[in-house]
Amino acid sequence: MTWLRDVLVDLADDSPQVDLAERTIAAHDRRRRTVMSHLAAAMIVVIALGVTAAVRLLPDEPREAAAQGDLPARGVEPLSHAYKIFCKPKKGKAKAPSGCRDGRWRVVTRSGKAYYVTEALPSLSPGRSGLRDSPLAISRDGRKIAYYSAKERTFQVRDLASGEKTTAADKVPEGWLGSVSRLMLSDDGRFVAFSKVPDFKDPALLIDMRARVVRELPNRWAPIGLSQDGATITLAQYSPNSQLRTITNLWPSSSAGNSTSIILPKSYDFSPLAPDGKTVAVIDDRSTAEKPCRYGDLALMDTLTGKKRKATAISGLPPDVSQISLRTWLSGDEVTALTTSVRCRPISEVPDDEPAVVDPPYQAMTAYALNVRTGKARKLATYTAQNFFSIVLPGPPGAL
Repeated sequence: MTWLRDVLVDLADDSPQVDLAERTIAAHDRRRRTVMSHLAAAMIVVIALGVTAAVRLLPDEPREAAAQGDLPARGVEPLSHAYKIFCKPKKGKAKAPSGCRDGRWRVVTRSGKAYYVTEALPSLSPGRSGLRDSPLAISRDGRKIAYYSAKERTFQVRDLASGEKTTAADKVPEGWLGSVSRLMLSDDGRFVAFSKVPDFKDPALLIDMRARVVRELPNRWAPIGLSQDGATITLAQYSPNSQLRTITNLWPSSSAGNSTSIILPKSYDFSPLAPDGKTVAVIDDRSTAEKPCRYGDLALMDTLTGKKRKATAISGLPPDVSQISLRTWLSGDEVTALTTSVRCRPISEVPDDEPAVVDPPYQAMTAYALNVRTGKARKLATYTAQNFFSIVLPGPPGAL
């Protein structure tokens, strides 16, 4: 997780010219050497995809059916997840989906129906068509989505059952989308928070879709939590250190707000803001160049002080789990942990001339409910996607 996140951030910062994408990734690979083998031959659990090549659920849950085409105008049931598709993954057992639409988002309902969100601007293909990341978010109840509308040239919120669309009052240029985008949708669909790298001079945004006003936010920070009234936002970032930031008194938009920032002494993976509105779950990132993909204990952290409650060892995950991405809270005690089991190679095993992988093969990702009090994990479902950045679950995302 650390390697992939750093690659994308470095790529966005160091290589705004689209023709430098692959070269920048390769240079980063050689420099950092905390490379996860996203090559098909190095995958431990890359699974062959069927005709749908889509996210697959556990046997006791409904499988995703063949794609139903475009998202219907109305009458769509709540979503289970969404994932982004690119059509030229590195050769291997994992192939691109049948009828693949490059850079498109595909949403999957709880009963397994799958649709393409054709109204959402497609992302550009890394290394092939330039750099543009078009984000998508799902409300916690799975009944609404937010995305960048290709037609409206700004963000839009769509109610899946009624088909009602709410469009932001201000246009957002495509160039603001950047190479790594983050999007968060409030539970009621009223607020959309957007941030990206590289930041250049473009601000991050908090959009009140109902009042049709926009608040500028500091860029590079991933939005991970928002109060119900939209007045307080929680942000996180990893570069150059793990940091948390809370901004209060956000409205009116002319207000400077009150900001509290914390620079942490260690590297952590952050969850979204917990239901209590004042803590996040964190996992100690213990990766090094020679021992990559190592994670430590789980703990709750106060977002204003950075103080941790007693750390708890994680139990119940397979021994080969190498990456963890903390996602939506399921209750006050359980947070979703999305995991992969890929082979992670130390610096000494990576050849200097190994080519970069700009369109990785599809891989298995298993979600667990992780109890923040006991550290115990219970399995929820298994999906298939190219990486953590390409799959969205309902609710606010963690700090990818």
